[in-house]
Amino acid sequence: MVDDIGEIRSRLTAEQSLDGRIDTAFEVIKGFGFDALIYDYTPVPYDLDGELMLPSLLKLRNISEDMREYWFDREYFRIDPVQLLAMRTTTPFFWNYDLKAGTAINQFLDERSAPVSRYLHERDMSCGVTVPVHLPRGDCATVTGVRFGAGRDFHRDADRHMAEFSLLAHVFHEVAFAAFDKTARTGTRTHLTERERECLRHSAEGLSAKEISRIIGRSVPTVVMHLNAAAKKLGAKNRTQAVVRATHYRLLEEQPSYYL
Repeated sequence: MVDDIGEIRSRLTAEQSLDGRIDTAFEVIKGFGFDALIYDYTPVPYDLDGELMLPSLLKLRNISEDMREYWFDREYFRIDPVQLLAMRTTTPFFWNYDLKAGTAINQFLDERSAPVSRYLHERDMSCGVTVPVHLPRGDCATVTGVRFGAGRDFHRDADRHMAEFSLLAHVFHEVAFAAFDKTARTGTRTHLTERERECLRHSAEGLSAKEISRIIGRSVPTVVMHLNAAAKKLGAKNRTQAVVRATHYRLLEEQPSYYL
């Protein structure tokens, strides 16, 4: 049984690296009957158009690395029924890409998600359990266990271990988050320099370039240069739009630290 939070945390934190902690979690879920592990984290779940953001971190265990290409480069993540459901629930769920199974992801199994279904069926990864982890600031993660070639009895097996898997997933994310680097905690691949962020922060407070220049001790043209550079990186038409986009993607905040 995996039902003691302190024991789980102790076992996971025995490893110092993120990959080491993921390896430990994978060893535990194999005891639940899973053959593979998928773990992803998204600081900002939706982009400004309301589409799912690609995760800043995706870790795979016992799964072909070509999944990374499909889920990132081909953006399968945005149309993945499991991810679409995970954004709408806080409850762990069993899923099956066979329509006849009647699982909760059926509502998203359509022509748009067909490439995802095809990829998973071709690799015998059509069944699993996902635990959504939603954080106070809106960021989220999913911890997924996959059973290869799952038979009809898999749902029964999964139900038996659902509570343990859910507890493990939440404690695991806690200790995994503590090992994230700065890149994993950023909601966009856009990188702003510290001076660009500083100027945008002051701009967000309603200060003019002249007022900002006095605060940071730089010339007005230098401040304008930083603001324009930030706007260009963010694909913004003007300073106001740059502030809105930077705020949405949390580029103006200190890096979040939930777990001490």
